[in-house]
Amino acid sequence: MIEHVCNHVENEPCTKKVPIFGSLSHDEFVKIANMIRHVHYQKGQMLIQEGEKSDTLYIIHQGKVKLSKFTVDGKEQILYLMTTGDFFGELNLFNDDEVNNFSVFAIEDIEICQLTKSDMDLIMMENPEISLKLLKAITKRLAHTENLAQNLATKDPEVRIVSMILEFCQKFGTKLRDGTMIHLPITREEIASYVGVTRETISRKFSKFEDLGLITISGTKRIFVKDQLALRAYLE
Repeated sequence: MIEHVCNHVENEPCTKKVPIFGSLSHDEFVKIANMIRHVHYQKGQMLIQEGEKSDTLYIIHQGKVKLSKFTVDGKEQILYLMTTGDFFGELNLFNDDEVNNFSVFAIEDIEICQLTKSDMDLIMMENPEISLKLLKAITKRLAHTENLAQNLATKDPEVRIVSMILEFCQKFGTKLRDGTMIHLPITREEIASYVGVTRETISRKFSKFEDLGLITISGTKRIFVKDQLALRAYLE
């Protein structure tokens, strides 16, 4: 981990990438950016450990992270995948006694902008609308967790895998003229953890969808999605 003062003030403040700060003026962006600590993490490094207390809001300036929980026997369940402009650690901003309910790992080399709780308290007092936007973000994440739990509870692995592919289209996909190219942010093993199936099931279902002409697999890191509407039919 390498830490220094945020160096994105003159070009684009880190906060400008985060929707909750969208109503601020440029001067307010710069003011907040001057409060920020800028930290580099290498691929595989832990940013947050489950069960520990934190007083920091983490903003992803560049890169991707995974938020995970672990069972008593060490099995990983990935809860969220986040990328540039996403943020985490927001629950601790509203409750001093809150502890992290997940661990966070860099899945590639990343740049993080950090704001302390005391700075965020000041920002929210001066800009009350940010508090409402934070609450909306928390509500969306609760809905995501509920959907994840519902997907994991279903006995149909195809539903879980299709939901993941469609999610990746939105978060990590590049729209092309005849479809969407996904650059997978995690390994096949991690994908299996995310949707709660075995790696063999992932490979088998990917092959099935490819045989059906819905997707095309390119190596281990890319999936070309030809028809999102046809994939959505699996969810109905």
